[in-house]
Amino acid sequence: MSRSKSSRLRRFVVGSAAAALIAGVMPVALGGAVANAAEAAHVDMDQSSKVGPQEYELEVYSPSMQRNIQLKVLAPANADVPTPVLYLLNGAGGGEDSANWTDQSDVDAFFKDKQTYVVIPQEGAFSYYTDWIRPDPALAKNLGNNGINMWQTFLTEELPPVMNSFLPNASGKNGLAGISMSGSSVLDLAIQAPELYSAVGAYSGCAMTSDPVGSSFVNLVTAAGGANSANMWGPVGGPLWVEHDPYVNAAKLPRIPIFVSSGSGLPGVHDQLNDPRIAGNMGKLAGQMITGGAIEAATSACTHMLQLRTDSLGMDNIHYDFPVGGTHSWGYWQDDLHQSWPMLAAGMGVQ
Repeated sequence: MSRSKSSRLRRFVVGSAAAALIAGVMPVALGGAVANAAEAAHVDMDQSSKVGPQEYELEVYSPSMQRNIQLKVLAPANADVPTPVLYLLNGAGGGEDSANWTDQSDVDAFFKDKQTYVVIPQEGAFSYYTDWIRPDPALAKNLGNNGINMWQTFLTEELPPVMNSFLPNASGKNGLAGISMSGSSVLDLAIQAPELYSAVGAYSGCAMTSDPVGSSFVNLVTAAGGANSANMWGPVGGPLWVEHDPYVNAAKLPRIPIFVSSGSGLPGVHDQLNDPRIAGNMGKLAGQMITGGAIEAATSACTHMLQLRTDSLGMDNIHYDFPVGGTHSWGYWQDDLHQSWPMLAAGMGVQ
């Protein structure tokens, strides 16, 4: 599978179900649907492969974005029983750079013995995983795609039916989790598609997008990719900014298990020279503590505001986790995934 798009973003940003699944032993109905409706969302088998005992790289055609979207899929060891699907979203880099779940966490090992499929989109950088009102030329150039971003449509309407048909014994139960940029997106997606997900995890996201502070945060993220946020939701403060603000629309959050976390921004257990991700690099530690600390302090403020809002609404389905320390960095997001897993698993009906 080509990785040219991923390589381009790296340069820009930085300076068992298994064998049968890829071998083509998939539901006959799906194969027929693809053959009879070439423009429908479908797995592109010519661009998909098995890369490990329980790991696959798939490409799924998105009609709304008019291109293939790369996915990483982790399969359970036992695909002979009904199995839910957890959609795990990356942060601002969308999985197109090295700051992704695979390279920065133990996600492969952690889910090896879990009875769930894990689907990780490997695209969507700086997009907030939402539907944009128009293509952004600069973002398209920097990411090497056609510039069409219809991520809400893809994630909530196109991809789940394809995965539930394609993955052996997929139960139809879906979970959703994300970090940083997508820690905001997963709450919005749950609001926009309230019947789709059975559990949600939001780690270090800012749930406020339409107030001055929240919109400034969104602008910083999209601008990091060269994008103009007006191409996403129109002028700042407009109706789409409000429509996609989880804080404003908190009452619309589905009453499902939701795990929301944010560190304080103060140094914590992973902000040390001997941490494996720091590996003695003083410059990296300083950046993580200063920049990562400031970002996490901001997400902490957003998350505390969301807690006040949902508490006032009597929403006892949401678990908030506020560790004393913690910066905006991968060690804490790995911890969040581990800590939230029992709640996500229960919501998805993991056996």
